[in-house]
Amino acid sequence: MGFGRRLPEFITGSSSNKFTVTAAAAFIVLSLVLIATVCSPISYLPLKFALSGTKPPEQTCESREQRSSYLKHRSPELPPYLLSKLQEYERRHRRCGPLSESFNTTSPLGTHNDFSDGGDCKFVVYTPSQGLGNRILGLSSTFLYALLTNRVLLVDFGPDMEDLFCEPFPNSTWYLPETFPFLFQLQTHRFRASYSYGNLLKRKEEDGDSSSSPALLQIFLQDKYNEYDKLFFKDENQGFVERVPWLVLIHDGYFIPCLFQMQSFRSELEKLFPDQETVFHHLVKYLFSPSNQAWGQITGFYEAYLAKAEERIGFQIRVFEPKQTPFTAVMKQITSCTQKHRLILPQSDEVTLRNEKSKSILVASLSRKYYEEIDWMYGTRRRQSTGIAVYQASHEGKQHSGDNSHNMKAWMDIYLLSTSDVLVTSSMSTFGYVAAGIAGVKPWIVMIPDPYHPRGANESACERAINLEPCFHFPPWFAYPDPPGTGGPVGRCEDVSWGLKLVGGHKTRR
Repeated sequence: MGFGRRLPEFITGSSSNKFTVTAAAAFIVLSLVLIATVCSPISYLPLKFALSGTKPPEQTCESREQRSSYLKHRSPELPPYLLSKLQEYERRHRRCGPLSESFNTTSPLGTHNDFSDGGDCKFVVYTPSQGLGNRILGLSSTFLYALLTNRVLLVDFGPDMEDLFCEPFPNSTWYLPETFPFLFQLQTHRFRASYSYGNLLKRKEEDGDSSSSPALLQIFLQDKYNEYDKLFFKDENQGFVERVPWLVLIHDGYFIPCLFQMQSFRSELEKLFPDQETVFHHLVKYLFSPSNQAWGQITGFYEAYLAKAEERIGFQIRVFEPKQTPFTAVMKQITSCTQKHRLILPQSDEVTLRNEKSKSILVASLSRKYYEEIDWMYGTRRRQSTGIAVYQASHEGKQHSGDNSHNMKAWMDIYLLSTSDVLVTSSMSTFGYVAAGIAGVKPWIVMIPDPYHPRGANESACERAINLEPCFHFPPWFAYPDPPGTGGPVGRCEDVSWGLKLVGGHKTRR
C-alpha cells in the first residue's frame, strides 16, 4: 500500500495506476535537485560561501567608481593616519572575517556555551532595529568603535536590507553568517537578560557577582537604555569590555560624540580625525556605496530629471507626529527659511528670476502633499518664466519596518538628496543627517513644529548646520561638556537641545 493520496486520473492516465503522490513527489524533487545542481549560480561560487552561509562580495561596485561624477562637492582627502588604519583594518577583516580560513574555528558555532576566545580575533556584531537613516548612523558608530578597539565588524542584516550596499571591505564580507548561534534571538528580552552588559553590572552591584568575563556580551544602547547600559561610555568600564571576544551592539544612533568624551579614545580619535567636523563624512563615504541594483535606480532618476539643471535643491521633510503637526505650520517654516535666506527667490522678484539658473527641486518625504505644495509654489506657477522643475522619487505614506522595497526607495532618496547643491533638511531627522554627510553640504535645518517639544516664539524657522556632523539624540548625562559651550570637541546640537554633536572648535550657544 502506498503512503499518501492517489494521483488523479488526468495525471496518471489510468485509474488503475498504482503511483502515489509520495512517489511522484519524490521524482519531482529529485528532478529539481538535479536541475538546480546543473543550473544554479551557487554551484559556481567558492565552496566557502555555501558553507559559511554568507553573501559573496560583488565583483564590481559601480557606484564607488562613478559617484564622484554625481556628488558635486569634492570630498577632503582622508587623513594619512586614518588611511593607514583603514588599510590595517581591511587586512584584519580578511584574516578574521567570515570568508577566512580561521573563522569557523574562532566563531561561536555550536552549543550555546561554545564561544571560543578567537585567538587575536575579536568581533563586534551590529544589530539594527529602526529606519535606514538610524541604521547608517549606528553602523558608522559601531565601525569606528571596532577601529578603535581592533575588532572585526559584522552586521546582522535581515532581508529588508538586501542589496542596498556594496560590500565595503575588499575580498571579504561583513555579513554575519546564518549559522551564528542565537541569530534570531539577538534582540529578544530573554537574550538581553542573559547577555546584557547593563544587567551584568546590575547583578554585580546587587549580588556581588564576580564571575569572569563572558565570551559574549550584548551592549544595549537604544533610546530607552537604562543607567547601567549607559556605563558602557565610562572609561573605567572599557577594560572589562575589551576582554570579551564577542560584542553584540544594539542601537541606532550616532554615539561618536560620546567616544570623543572618553579619555581612553580621545588621543587616538584626534590622530584619526584632525578635522573633527568631517568624521561622519569620511565614515559614510567609506562604508556605504549603493549596490549595483540601487545605483541603477539612483542614476536612472538623476539622468532623467535632475542632470540638466544648473542647480539642484533638495528638500527633506520629515514630520514625526503628522496628526498633531499641522501641514500649514510645516510649510510656513519651510517657506520662511527659503525666502529669508534666498534659497529660492520669491515670485515678486521677476527681474532676477528671468536671469536665474535653471533649478531642479527634489522633495524627499513620506507624504506627497509636501511635493504638491512645493511644486505649486515654485514649479507650476513659475515654469513659464523660469527653468524651475519639482520632482519626487517616492512617497510611501508612512515608514514600513522590515520592507526591503521601502528601504531601497529610502536609500535612493538619500543618495539623490546628496547630489544637491543646496540641502534643506528637517530637525531631528537622521535621514537628513545622512544625506548631508554623503553630500558634504552643510544643510539648512528647518525646525519642524513638535507638539511634545515646543520651541520659543522667537526661534528662527531654520538654522545652517555648523558642520556635517549628525546629532546623538540620547547621550548619557555624564557625556555633556562641563562647562557647556567652551569650544571643546563636543557641544549641543542645532536642532535637538538635549542632543550632542561634534563641533570642532565652534562654541555652541546652549
